[in-house]
Amino acid sequence: MDRAAAKAILKQRIDQAMGRNRADLVIKNVRLLNVATGSIDETDIAICGDTIVGTYDRYDGLVEIDGKGRFAVPGFIDTHVHCESTLVAPSEFDRCVLPRGTTTAICDPHEICNVMGEAGLQYFLDSALTTALDLRVQLSSCVPATHLETAGARLKADDLARHRHHPKVIGLAEFMNFPGVLWKDEETLDKLAEFYGAHIDGHSPLVTGKELNAYLSCGIRNCHECTSQAEAREKIAKGMQVLIRDGSVSKDVDALSGLIDPVTSPFLAFCTDDRNPLDIAEEGHLDHLIRRAIAHGADIAATYRTATWSAARGFGLKDRGLVAPGYLADIVLLDDLAQCTVSQVIRAGKPVSAETFAGRTSPPPVGLNSIKRDRIVAEDLAIPASGPGTPVIGVLPNKIITEALQATVPYRNGRRHADPDNDILKIVVVERHGFTRNIGKGFVKGFGIRSGALASSVGHDSHNICAVGSSDADMVVAINRLIEIGGGFVAVKDGAVVGELALPVAGLMSLKPFEAVEHELEALRASVKALGCPLAEPFLQLAFLPLPVIPHLKITDMGLVDVDKFELVAA
Repeated sequence: MDRAAAKAILKQRIDQAMGRNRADLVIKNVRLLNVATGSIDETDIAICGDTIVGTYDRYDGLVEIDGKGRFAVPGFIDTHVHCESTLVAPSEFDRCVLPRGTTTAICDPHEICNVMGEAGLQYFLDSALTTALDLRVQLSSCVPATHLETAGARLKADDLARHRHHPKVIGLAEFMNFPGVLWKDEETLDKLAEFYGAHIDGHSPLVTGKELNAYLSCGIRNCHECTSQAEAREKIAKGMQVLIRDGSVSKDVDALSGLIDPVTSPFLAFCTDDRNPLDIAEEGHLDHLIRRAIAHGADIAATYRTATWSAARGFGLKDRGLVAPGYLADIVLLDDLAQCTVSQVIRAGKPVSAETFAGRTSPPPVGLNSIKRDRIVAEDLAIPASGPGTPVIGVLPNKIITEALQATVPYRNGRRHADPDNDILKIVVVERHGFTRNIGKGFVKGFGIRSGALASSVGHDSHNICAVGSSDADMVVAINRLIEIGGGFVAVKDGAVVGELALPVAGLMSLKPFEAVEHELEALRASVKALGCPLAEPFLQLAFLPLPVIPHLKITDMGLVDVDKFELVAA
């Protein structure tokens, strides 16, 4: 913007703030929760264009909203989200969460980047320019996440550097490969050095002591993987911003809400990480996290500060996070503070309605033929072995951390088999990017399926096909059906498909509206429950089992991984 245009805007703001001219929009007689002071005060809020120009006074507006009986708070900021995990395109993510008060979302598109590389990154950068909410894009640092899996692409430091000055980019996305940092891997250090002094997101589950010191010394500034207050308090004490997460699988608000008080809240924020549209419909988005924290006794003002001002400051977004003159007019009107009941949303000075999303031109979908795998047969899934004893992945409901168990499974003709009577199923990860044709094989406990199989092309972070089942025959049917539909989720029982959700965009996202995906997920959830699975989100729980940067035992297309030792395990 040139100087003359900027001066014209400033003059408008001054005249409207002074009351010489009517403000473009005024919210009248609203109760403002001031996240700076913690007070609740009745006031008008005057807005000029996209900027707040008046509070703690009375104003007249060209357009007026009656705020009487309602509360005003700043727009919510989701500090770490993989939009792909909502299973819909960025434009549908926008339409799904903005009416719930999420006015800014900071995404890491490393799911699609691990499938498609720079083409996936560019798709998100292009999409971010068209969304009604402010979608910011972090540059995916871990493509692939580790050397222990086969991804569809590789992004090096030079590939990321090309995009660092894009208007929607803040910095480098979550640095998941903390072992690579601690062991001074050259490619890992290349990326940290390229973004030295810039914003770098963290990812350091259970990292503590001197290892945490070394990790933080590289300029990494936050972590969304804390699952206990003790872990979070050490990280806060060492200057790390803790992003309190509540997704569809990882639900940490209950454990961490005790951290939220007036002293610690500036060092906190909220994030959803991975949350599907069914959970958003049933529970909410960031409004759910706020509601949940307050229900656990967190201070109300500190909770809203965590969701707004603290989040903004942690990511260098100095223009938002307060309802105050000179700040971006991202405002949420609530009927009830404790319940976080969203009544109306103002985004950049405009009330959000159905018209907000009309007429947007979204970029065309990418990755519509990303499953590069021939059909498999039962023999491909056999596990030859010298005996019945085997490592077993132990699933922990609502956590992506797993246990490393040992068990004895049925052993016949030199092969190990599933033991559904004791809740030990076979699990395989099938490379689907067309490079190696690997199939990693092992066993898992916790799915509760007595008869049947599940298969998913969502498998963090390399997104190979992951399947779990009581029999090889059902697993073959599930995997082959997944290949046919171009990716997604499939449930099988007795050789027949009993539920599916197609995700043709890179095997990660649907082409349908979020409401349609929500309904399909409901039907799929019912089908899996009928198989006997007790997990609330079985497909997302399955999707995290190939993630070899989360302790303790995981599986990739290369085999079982001991995450603590960061090496493959002899099965």
